[in-house]
Amino acid sequence: MGSFNGATHLTEQLDSFLAQEHTVWDLWVSDDGSTDQTRAILDAFKQTHGAQHEIRVIDGPRRGSAANFLALLCHPDLPPGPVALSDQDDVWLPHKLSRALRMLQSAGPIALYGGQSLHVDANLKEIGRSRLGHARPSFRNAVTQNVISGHSTVISAAALEIVRQAGPQPVPHHDWWLYQLLSAAGADVLVDPLPVLMYRQHGSNVMGAHQGLGAWRARAAQVLGHEYGDWISCNLQSLRQVAHLLTPESRAILEDLIKCPRPAHQEKARFTKAARRAFAMSRHGIARQSRLQTLVFYTASLLGRV
Repeated sequence: MGSFNGATHLTEQLDSFLAQEHTVWDLWVSDDGSTDQTRAILDAFKQTHGAQHEIRVIDGPRRGSAANFLALLCHPDLPPGPVALSDQDDVWLPHKLSRALRMLQSAGPIALYGGQSLHVDANLKEIGRSRLGHARPSFRNAVTQNVISGHSTVISAAALEIVRQAGPQPVPHHDWWLYQLLSAAGADVLVDPLPVLMYRQHGSNVMGAHQGLGAWRARAAQVLGHEYGDWISCNLQSLRQVAHLLTPESRAILEDLIKCPRPAHQEKARFTKAARRAFAMSRHGIARQSRLQTLVFYTASLLGRV
């Protein structure tokens, strides 16, 4: 779990761990400098339940959520996987761990699991649900978007070892990085069609749920802007640093995309370079989860945004 000033909802999440059907678990928390009662709540939880579960709280790097989670996953004392990631403000349904572990056991040694969520308000009243994507998860999809939400992520022991070998790369979003890295390394990516947690929506979400026409417009504007392209460039450069961990096919795709970089804003022959990059992506089947999303993505590519 990554924590930062999460005292308002933390106790309900901790209680949901205790209610899991799968009862054999330990809890590691990287607290990123909380100034509220987060540490006190965690200390009390350890005092009460530390005899049944190893509960350890470490200090995070204080460089944001992604750095906090990756530093925790790469901590030298963290035991081997499987490892489930947890946000501080959600509530797991009782079958969360048992379903994830059953699906991981049916997959190959390198595996990444993600489940669906019930979207709830601050008082846990249901206001929506996550939706399954249309396309099969793959590295070609992972280049453009994340479909394995961090709050539902579970990775196998072999997948954790790959993450640790890659180290805490300076990426914008840890869950998107895990999807990219592990799919590029040949992992089985498992998407559970059933909800396994309540995803609380409130004013302090790092990344809230994407629902409705307004959310779609916001995503389209993000893709057509510059920040999204910066994220993709950062992810690709980080993957290049750990290319030895990737499959030959993934390495070939990665190198081809890096050879066709996004053009600079005022660069001469800007459209030509943008078209070359879009063609390289198309040649490798880079796509988002729907045709409309993919159309917006390639429009952004031709405009030099990605």
